[in-house]
Amino acid sequence: MTIGALGKATGTKAETIRFYEKIGILPSPPRTSGNYRAYGQEHVRRLGFVRRARDLGFPLETVRAMLALADQPDRPCGEVDALVVGQLHEVERKIADLQRLRDELDRLAHQCRGRFRMADCRIIEALSPHGEVQGG
Repeated sequence: MTIGALGKATGTKAETIRFYEKIGILPSPPRTSGNYRAYGQEHVRRLGFVRRARDLGFPLETVRAMLALADQPDRPCGEVDALVVGQLHEVERKIADLQRLRDELDRLAHQCRGRFRMADCRIIEALSPHGEVQGG
């Protein structure tokens, strides 16, 4: 299949496919006599794996490590499990950060509710490093 067909099958732009080839995440396909890339089902499967892992937030280096492990079918899968647990901890950290952000924005939103003039706006005051905004 062509790069366009691979892209359509996996929801991936051709530029991204070429990038994954360049960095070794996706093996370079054989070329046709017209020098076009000729992708096969293995490329579809591998690129589908990469897309799903990226959708779950895995960094490219972790995806690369998981692919290297997957290429060794007789190995125990404990290393992949450890990579997934590490990603889970990272997601939990991000969720905690987002919860703190939500709480702070909620606190700010409830400080004013349009009751004050801009000169007395508690949100502007809270967001300003020294409690005041310099005009420009």
